[in-house]
Parts: sequence; C-alpha cells; structure tokens
Amino acid sequence: MRSVTYSMNVSLDGYIVGPDGGFNWTTPDEEIFRSWIDEIREVGVHLLGRRLYETMLYWEDADQDPSLDDSQLEWTALWKPLPKVVFSSTLSAVQGNARLASGGLAEEIERLRAEPEEGDIAIGGATLAAEAAALGLIDEYRARVYPVLIGGGIPFFPQRERRVDLELVETRTFSSKAIYLRYRVAR
Repeated sequence: MRSVTYSMNVSLDGYIVGPDGGFNWTTPDEEIFRSWIDEIREVGVHLLGRRLYETMLYWEDADQDPSLDDSQLEWTALWKPLPKVVFSSTLSAVQGNARLASGGLAEEIERLRAEPEEGDIAIGGATLAAEAAALGLIDEYRARVYPVLIGGGIPFFPQRERRVDLELVETRTFSSKAIYLRYRVAR
C-alpha cells in the first residue's frame, strides 16, 4: 500500500510559515535542494492545498527561465509531470498536471491507495496536512528543521489534543546546520 507522507521545511520552534506569511528563512542551499529532489523522485502523486499549489505554480514554467541552475532544472523536470490533486473551495480550475479534488481528503487518499500506481502520496500544506493527521491518514512526517526561531505563524504539526507515537526512521545534518528528521507513525 502507498504511504502518505507530509514533508515541509520547519523552524526550530515548529512553524512552516512566519507570522507575516513569509518563509524566506527556508531558502535551501544546494545540499538541501538536492534532498528535495531525491525525495520527489519517490512521490507518485502530490496532494496540495490552495496556498501551496499557488506557490508551486512557479515551477510549471520555470524551465523557461535561463537563470535556473542544473538542480533547479532537474526539479522542474520532476515536478511538472508529477500528478497533483488540489484541494480548494475557491479555485475553479488548475494548471499543469493537476486536477481539483472531486471528493473529500479521506476518499481521495483511499482511492489513490487502491490504485496500482507506484510512489508515495505526498501531502503539502499545513491545513491539508492537519486534516489528514486528524483523520489518522499520515504514515510519515518529514521535516527539514532550520536553526531559526520565528515566534509564530502556521505550525508544522496540527494543534490537536491527540497523541501520535512516532518511530525515528532517518536523520541527517546538513552543512548549513539544518536537520532532516523522518518519522514513521507507530501503528
């Protein structure tokens, strides 16, 4: 069965976006960007909330930008063809290899898990991930923790009163002193 993964950059105090809506503190160096490339290779479909979808639209035609380096071009080549499912109550259309979700999150994940396709089901965006977590649908949490305290914003982990036991699967320290943590939900 396909795993459902939630992977984001996060501040040491647990936020993916700061109080001002910014995330400029997560600009990846080459080593961290390469880790994202390696991770996206394992993804079969990406589920996104509206805000993350709109942020990631940049990559739909980024390959036309002559200033991109080889890693950014590699990311674009992997991201563009990747099937995406967008959860939004305000969008009426999406671009690229994306479609609007036709049902609820649980139904969509159940359908995707039943398909004979390969690759993880990745979830992006805090609101969507919080819903998936509340439903017990996330199999792995993956965080690239940056050595910065931003004091508030959108949290990586949903603020629900529900205990979830995790098993450490992998750690990695980057030369920039950011740390990658990969945990599997203990079931």
